[in-house]
Amino acid sequence: MKKKKKSGAGCTFCRFMRALAFSGLGAAVFGLGAKWLGADQQTTIISAMMGSIVLVSWVSRKHRK
Repeated sequence: MKKKKKSGAGCTFCRFMRALAFSGLGAAVFGLGAKWLGADQQTTIISAMMGSIVLVSWVSRKHRK
């Protein structure tokens, strides 16, 4: 019997591209949210970095199951 091919969702390139996409989304949402709340530039940048880390971690945890 032939083995079924797995979908490409687990390949290295796909994981890398998914991480890039969600890190951009997380940075945008958290950074703009901090800016909207009146944070200064340094706090906005830190918030954007944390947002990208949080969103990528959440998405990668969700895909491991």
